[in-house]
Amino acid sequence: MTIEVNEPYEVFGAETVLTREALEFVAELHRRFADVRDERLRARGTAQQEAAEAGSLDFPSETRDVREGDWTVPEPPDSLRDRRVEITGPPAPAKMAINALNSGAAVWLACLEDALSPHWKNLIEGQLNLYEAARGTLQFTSPEGKEYRLRDDVDLPTIVVRPRGWHLPEKHIEIDGRPAIGALVDFGLHFFHNAELGRSKGTGPFYYLPKLEHYLEARLWDEIFTFAEERLGIPHGTVRATVLIETIPAAFHMDEILYELRDHAAGLNAGRWDYLFSIIKHFRSSGEHFVMPDRAQVSMTQPFMRAYTERLVQVCHRRGAFAMGGMAAFIPNRREPDVTEQAIAKVREDKGREAHDGFDGSWVAHPDLVSICREEFDAVLGERPNQVDRTREDVSVSAEDLLDIAGADGDVTEAGVRTNLYVAIYYTAIWLSGNGAVAIHNLMEDAATAEISRSQVWQQIHNGIVAADTGERISSSTVDRLLREVVEQLRGEIDDADAFADYFEPAAEVVRKLVLDDEYVDYLTIPAYELLP
Repeated sequence: MTIEVNEPYEVFGAETVLTREALEFVAELHRRFADVRDERLRARGTAQQEAAEAGSLDFPSETRDVREGDWTVPEPPDSLRDRRVEITGPPAPAKMAINALNSGAAVWLACLEDALSPHWKNLIEGQLNLYEAARGTLQFTSPEGKEYRLRDDVDLPTIVVRPRGWHLPEKHIEIDGRPAIGALVDFGLHFFHNAELGRSKGTGPFYYLPKLEHYLEARLWDEIFTFAEERLGIPHGTVRATVLIETIPAAFHMDEILYELRDHAAGLNAGRWDYLFSIIKHFRSSGEHFVMPDRAQVSMTQPFMRAYTERLVQVCHRRGAFAMGGMAAFIPNRREPDVTEQAIAKVREDKGREAHDGFDGSWVAHPDLVSICREEFDAVLGERPNQVDRTREDVSVSAEDLLDIAGADGDVTEAGVRTNLYVAIYYTAIWLSGNGAVAIHNLMEDAATAEISRSQVWQQIHNGIVAADTGERISSSTVDRLLREVVEQLRGEIDDADAFADYFEPAAEVVRKLVLDDEYVDYLTIPAYELLP
């Protein structure tokens, strides 16, 4: 029985984060739950193949009693009762973490997943910043001498941590000869260092759970929470989890996911970008009627997306859980007033729609958008902390409604293919360089949007889709030409030749293989992870 850390402890903060006791706790989690995790991932593969062959999904027949039962989740802790504005972002670097905590949002979603590139330094710094933030001591001085500190004149946001998805390994730590599971490293280190402090203050520990595909995966998390609470002597039910419904199978398991989490359940979130990616991934070979328009045209007002979000609100409020809205990707640019005005208008429209639809709060990615989101939810909620009592009994969503991709308005264009390739390469390069989220043309892109981008291209090639703007079939040769053109475009835009060679050329090769190979790869971050130091 061994625990090996394959990177130096010289990284700042490692001595605080990687204590012997903390690593032993992570190892305990791994030894108890790794085999079940592996089993759940194998079940994913089988279920995905069955869905693709059938070209459909349905609500699980074995859990009809759960869906029809009269049950609710526990009342939320006071620190989670008002979630009308949640700001998302990585916990590293410290400057971004401090800006998020000083933003005036009700919740900071500290993302260790899609918004954080899993470089060793990022992992340690992220955990250290969460440790310091929990104690109110987080601070940072820039190389220019500018100091960043937590504000003492406002209530700081409640911290909700998002660990990595079940599929991701942590190659820098080995337990008994195998790479650790990224999700258990992220959860285990955070829980070990901060759970008791959060319990004593009534501010945690709280988590966002990403990319679940089955209610049994929620059961696994519930077992992990229960074990962790018992192991550290923390009362059962202290942990509260909000689950991102960001895969198409999970849209059919909403009741069941809340039920399996039981005393640990807080709510569900409409993780819109990964949700689109998941639809493409599951039905990429199921025919042309599962091909979406260009990503820019797939708004939340498309019928299949309306079905998804309205069902989420209905399920959550029927069970006394929070329904959380998704990310508005538009980013203001203080140097371009016209761009900022347009971004604010789009964010205001998006958040106003969510508030009127019954959501209890929503996400923003930039501090300048916190007040916009708050205003839209204030207009609906008033002095109420949430609208969980609004049960949306007027909603009736069928399996066919959730899968009506063919009913979406819009076209597939060669211009859209070019944009997808540009985003996929640009984001992957930024991810390889150590950053997990980046604004590209005033839109916040993270791993989920890069996944949509490359998956759409693969699906369009393999279904022989004709581009509306050129009248030509999107083929491997078309995409190969566009890839070369996009790489040359990026070469002209990136001033640093070394950075281009170090990150953009490897990123282009990763994306080229992902979109042109006959075999589809489930996650972009798996092959890209092998290129990280």
